[in-house]
Amino acid sequence: MTERDSDIDFDFFDEPETQETTQRRRAPRDGRGPGGPRRGGRPPLAMPGGLTPLLRLTLLVVFAIFLIVVLVLWVQSCQGASKRSEYASYMSKVDSIAKGSAGVGAQLNDALTTPGVKEAEIETKLNGLAQQESQYADQAAKLTPPGPLRVEHQHLVEVLELREAGLLRLADGFRQTAKSKSASDAAQLLVDQATLLVASDVNWNFYFRDQSLRELKRQGITGVAVPNSKFVQNADLATVTSLKPIWQRIHGAATGAKPTGLHGTGLVSVKALPSGQELSTSTVTTVTASTELGFAVAVKDTGNGQEVRIPVTLTIQATPKPIVKKGTIPVINPGETKTVTFRITEQPPFGTQTRIKVDVSPVPAETHISNNSAEYPVIFSLGG
Repeated sequence: MTERDSDIDFDFFDEPETQETTQRRRAPRDGRGPGGPRRGGRPPLAMPGGLTPLLRLTLLVVFAIFLIVVLVLWVQSCQGASKRSEYASYMSKVDSIAKGSAGVGAQLNDALTTPGVKEAEIETKLNGLAQQESQYADQAAKLTPPGPLRVEHQHLVEVLELREAGLLRLADGFRQTAKSKSASDAAQLLVDQATLLVASDVNWNFYFRDQSLRELKRQGITGVAVPNSKFVQNADLATVTSLKPIWQRIHGAATGAKPTGLHGTGLVSVKALPSGQELSTSTVTTVTASTELGFAVAVKDTGNGQEVRIPVTLTIQATPKPIVKKGTIPVINPGETKTVTFRITEQPPFGTQTRIKVDVSPVPAETHISNNSAEYPVIFSLGG
């Protein structure tokens, strides 16, 4: 072998390709060359760097704000409902006391207008009513008002205490004047005491009810009623004009004296409502019926003494049975005219003539009763 031959190398085995070479020679499977377009569709769009995380963060922040707003509204709603419930509960308890106190006032009115009541009886009755009013004042004092109504609540308690004091002083006034010879002086003393009861109604409205309504409005609370409480049922009872004959009547009953002087009442007029048309006893009156149908009966005290609890009855002749309405005049003074209003909710007979009869019951010692009743021919027609 020559020297030249020894320089020739024979490779019987192929040398394996390196990984780098293989990757360079591997044909692309998607059918595109280097830098060529993709055959199967458009390449995916790449989002700018960091945009997707930023979007997620923004949505998360918006959602968190939404939850906070909902939570705040929910809390405010719960607080509003709780506040309204507190005020409603308080006013409900006050309403019960208010109605009870007004009931005591109604009993006072009945006591002063009861025929034949004696002075000792009226004193006992008034002292008993004062005890009832004291109990209502104690009940009110134990209530816990909402914070903003503390001042108004204190006025409420004071009003009830004022009513108690007025009743006690009125009872004492009757005791002091039991042997008085002057009806006018006795009546004036009684008026001074009754003025406290009138003032209690004014104070209830001005210091409690009106101020409470303003506070509810300021708090934005709706649907909560503030109760009223009217103690003096008849304001005339707190005047010398009314209390003088009341004292005379009670004083006379206490001494066992029989009614003296002229006593009586007279039927003045009967008017259809709401038109105000006056009925006649001699001619037929056409009365238009409506949902507001009623009759106003005017009665006058024709004597020289005060009369109390005078029954008045209105009857409409109808088939199969008449329509009967009853009313009462609590108190009427000499020469005074009082009106009793009757509302007719039943259906009267239409198209045919009928009669309306009005009766005013005679008062004690009344001798002339011919003007206590009358009949009125009428025809009821349907309103247009």
